[in-house]
Amino acid sequence: MKLQKNTRLALYSVLEFAIDPTRHVSAAEIAAKYEVSPHHLAKVLSELARVGVVESVRGVGGGYRFAGNVRRLTLMDVIRVFEELGTPDGDRREPGESTPVGQALASVLSEVDEIAKATMSSITLATMLRLLERQQGPKRVPVAVDERNRRPAKA
Repeated sequence: MKLQKNTRLALYSVLEFAIDPTRHVSAAEIAAKYEVSPHHLAKVLSELARVGVVESVRGVGGGYRFAGNVRRLTLMDVIRVFEELGTPDGDRREPGESTPVGQALASVLSEVDEIAKATMSSITLATMLRLLERQQGPKRVPVAVDERNRRPAKA
């Protein structure tokens, strides 16, 4: 499944907002992080606000913040806002598609797309946030050390 640039920007943004749903994040901050045009990103964020995934907050300290439910919102929910996932247009057939080999290949590619859609539909933002935590490694919690024995101190 190949995603359009807008769709990838939407997924990046939604995950950035979901990391800390109470924080207002500016479009400029996300645009700088992902090296995209703030104007282009603003259009994506406007669409996400229109469908209720994010909330736009005006004024000093404003920006956008997550408005969805991380346990229910899936990657496919966000993808559907920006991608047309219907059947391919029948007018745009490749010359080889009418051959037995072309039909067999089209069948396999269609199945791959269905598997990708099912996978994206099963992954919630909460799952993605857990994956991000694991990739960043465990947070190191300072442990009090008994200096004489160089072992963790007993509480």
